[in-house]
Amino acid sequence: MKNNFFKNYFSKITGILSKLNTKDIEKLDKFISEIKKKKSKILVFGNGANVSLASHFATDMTKNGKITTSSFGDGNLITCFSNDYGFENWIQNSIKYYSSKKDLVILLSASGTSKNIIKAAKYCYKNKIKCASIYGFNKKNILSKYCRTNIWIDSKSYNLIEITQAAILLAIVDKKIGSLNYKSNL
Repeated sequence: MKNNFFKNYFSKITGILSKLNTKDIEKLDKFISEIKKKKSKILVFGNGANVSLASHFATDMTKNGKITTSSFGDGNLITCFSNDYGFENWIQNSIKYYSSKKDLVILLSASGTSKNIIKAAKYCYKNKIKCASIYGFNKKNILSKYCRTNIWIDSKSYNLIEITQAAILLAIVDKKIGSLNYKSNL
């Protein structure tokens, strides 16, 4: 029997992308547009592979989208704040030190259950800092209670969630810079 792993894998990605609630993505895009108008900034956080994704998005949004965007993957910062405040508190303390009430925080999580991500969302909620999350696994979880907008990815596969998170964030960048000629590509 012929192995169709890649065909099935890419079909799964297509299925996940087709089930996304684009209204939630449009809401995040609107928040980002408001940030640009106010000349505020975006702070984006994640764990593991999401640190790399946050960095990629921050670079593209800053350079191409012309919105100051920062990610926090520096080992010095993470280990300093983790040592001083505990790993579960390093993100919330980064937000405390680097954000203002005018900013937008984006939290990336595969499961939506990471303690440091949840504590960051609670901090934003308590301090009236606009917060958005992009996560997978269960649609209703504690993270979704504390963010202004939540984009849920219907998957429990870390890699498929991360691929979809990248697609969402980079689609927003592409929309901001008008990089697609929509009529000729559809």
